[in-house]
Amino acid sequence: MKIIKIAVILGLMSSLAFSAGFEKDAKRKDMSVHISAEKSLVVGGNKVTLSVTHKKQVLKNAEVMVKVFMPAMPGMPYMEYKAKMVSNGDGTYTNNIQFAMGGTWQVHIFVNNNGKKYKIKSSVNL
Repeated sequence: MKIIKIAVILGLMSSLAFSAGFEKDAKRKDMSVHISAEKSLVVGGNKVTLSVTHKKQVLKNAEVMVKVFMPAMPGMPYMEYKAKMVSNGDGTYTNNIQFAMGGTWQVHIFVNNNGKKYKIKSSVNL
């Protein structure tokens, strides 16, 4: 019986270790964005959530858009994907982000809060 309990506990621990998600923080002046996903980012669709704060205040009603792109390189065209993030009403914004291939993607987050526009830059590696 003890062996079964130990096996179950080890199985749960290993599944948690391999299901680690994605988290990254991006900041520009007094605007901060926490980028997260339940799973590691992969080629294709990824459900991404942003938590947006301005001067340490949670922004609940901002317009948020994300643009991910990879510059053109020899033998490869410029790639881009844009998504308007959907407010969850609590300062978080969610949508699916598509990555066409592995590599380093530039991330630009555009926040429009009561007419004031902000652009936060970051990057992710797949």
